[in-house]
Amino acid sequence: MLTRRLMISSAALLAALPGGALAQDVAQAPAGSVGQARASSPGGVLTVEVGVTGEGRPEYTVTRLGRPVIAASRLGFILTDAAKLERNFAVTAEAPTQHDDTWEQPWGERRFIQNRYTELRVHLTEKWGLQRRVDVVFRLYDDGLGFRYEFPEQPNLTALKIGEELTEFAVADPGTAWWIPAFEWNREEYLYNRTDIDSVGVAQTPLTLRTRDGLHVSIHEAALVDYAGMNLRRVEGGRFKAALTPGLSNAAVELPVPAVTPWRTLQISDTAAGLVESSLILNLNEPNKLGDVSWFKPMKYVGIWWDMHLDRKTWNSGPKHGATTEYTMRHIDFAAEHGFGGVLVEGWNVGWDGEWFGTGWDYSFTQPYPDYDIERVAAYARDKGVEIIGHHETGGNAYHYEKQLDAAFAQMQRFGWHSVKTGYVADAGGARVAGPDGQPRLAWHESQPMAQHHVRVVETAAKYQVAVNAHEPFKDTGLRRTYPNMISREGARGMEFSAWGQPGNPPEHEANLVFTRLLAGPMDYTPGVFGMQTRSPDGIATTWAKQLALYVVIYSPIQMAADVLENYEANPAPFQFIKDVPVDWADTRVINGEIGDFVTIARKDRNSDVWALGSITDEHPRVFEVPLAFLDPGRRYRAEIYADAAGADWKTNREAIDISAREVTSADVLTLRLAPGGGQAIRFVPLGRARR
Repeated sequence: MLTRRLMISSAALLAALPGGALAQDVAQAPAGSVGQARASSPGGVLTVEVGVTGEGRPEYTVTRLGRPVIAASRLGFILTDAAKLERNFAVTAEAPTQHDDTWEQPWGERRFIQNRYTELRVHLTEKWGLQRRVDVVFRLYDDGLGFRYEFPEQPNLTALKIGEELTEFAVADPGTAWWIPAFEWNREEYLYNRTDIDSVGVAQTPLTLRTRDGLHVSIHEAALVDYAGMNLRRVEGGRFKAALTPGLSNAAVELPVPAVTPWRTLQISDTAAGLVESSLILNLNEPNKLGDVSWFKPMKYVGIWWDMHLDRKTWNSGPKHGATTEYTMRHIDFAAEHGFGGVLVEGWNVGWDGEWFGTGWDYSFTQPYPDYDIERVAAYARDKGVEIIGHHETGGNAYHYEKQLDAAFAQMQRFGWHSVKTGYVADAGGARVAGPDGQPRLAWHESQPMAQHHVRVVETAAKYQVAVNAHEPFKDTGLRRTYPNMISREGARGMEFSAWGQPGNPPEHEANLVFTRLLAGPMDYTPGVFGMQTRSPDGIATTWAKQLALYVVIYSPIQMAADVLENYEANPAPFQFIKDVPVDWADTRVINGEIGDFVTIARKDRNSDVWALGSITDEHPRVFEVPLAFLDPGRRYRAEIYADAAGADWKTNREAIDISAREVTSADVLTLRLAPGGGQAIRFVPLGRARR
């Protein structure tokens, strides 16, 4: 077995000495070292060791401040056309290197992100036979790490046909896991299981864990471009093994060499809040490839959408058709009056009649139904200063969609529309892609061909200055850094399940999402519903105040006011927060949080000095004392508070809301009282300098 040396980092030791000076614990593996490689994160918090067993099987371990996090875990591959890359390896390593830079997001949860890490490159070379080589590159941050495989050009390995990836994550301590199943028909749209770590089955990532000593760990991946999505199969105890999504042959992944894999990631924190504040996934992606994307403006939008989920309107043509010229113009008028940037129109295009689920052959992405005058709508929206958000539901037929990409996005560019919502509604395994012969083949939604498809879509959209919000998507792995027009996606149970789900989303659902799915990136959850009674027997399992808080808690650069317009017109007071809340942020602070229980998040507007706060709970009431130290010192603010009223409850009194205002400063502490299934939303507006 790989020898593990349990040690307190030099940084931690030096911090305890008089003066508390910190040293960078890094270059423990000199260039050309043989047998075992080792390096630590810049602050000495995390340490990785890489070595081989007596049979030459490569393994790695991770410790945090000297305590094991990941026990000895295998590395390697099973190939479908050659001997496996799994044993008979010798290890050499280059000296660790240090990196520290700061980059700016064009939009995001925060404007500037520090990218500070130690990089360790380990060479694994077969000692005899083909003598193939694979490098494993580790990047260690103080709040997590990523590693990936890199295959350099070499004579005995010119192409990869990967049947299985042998990467393991052997979680050292028992604890609790939050997870959804992999390889099931409804893709990512499942409620989260909360089980012991050793009771997990086959899970999608991010998989979030809390060990018995309170350490929080999230396992995921970053920069997934031309590869199969990784799931995690529990082998025994806390040992998880990569389970790649199947491809079109007996190989899950086929790549020419040289090649790189996605980063396998571990976010590690003492607190659940630390997972949310980590920028690890984004940092492991390549910088912006598109250049100036200022043509996309973060915005809020309304749309012809919730009507269909309530069965008041239909996507298909007929007497209940929602996407008519007149109904769209009503939404444009509403958006213009209330300051919304866009109107989503679903069901506007030919193809919704008949069987479209999982087929998609009849869709046109340029031809409207006869009762939708697209030229008139475009001109009307332009005159009102509102954009139409295009909608391209494919029925999972990526093959058919790709044949129309250029024409569809060119039409949007002609109208001046810069955002599209795509959809891939088909059962898992029922997507359609082009096979090697150019003919359509069925594929998994997170297969390598679908990874290629989503990049193809976003690159084509960028040519026409269109940003993509994908539903039923490929998982988010931080590619929005590389392609900033990849703005949001679904990839979880959204609000629509509370319109017709059996059951709907329970009160804990959003507090689960923050610490699981949302660790991967933005989600188009579509909050802001005031009509609590729906087709679901549970209705909307929140209070009104929680619906408002979700605009801060769940991040997306586009946020929908999802309800039908008359519910907003009838309730202008709580609707005011939806109108006022920003969507693009300069800074984000997680004030408190526990997975599936509660979370409080404060964010600062990127375009002003306004702060917003959202706090939500599960089915249990909570009382929080929240210091306002995140506010600028020396300034007075008007706190516009949208709170659960006395007696509010997600079961019996969802609409009870108390709206008030008071003056505060950074020295104040607010008491937040959250009802069962409730929340609180606050907007802090600067007034001037604080009184002395």
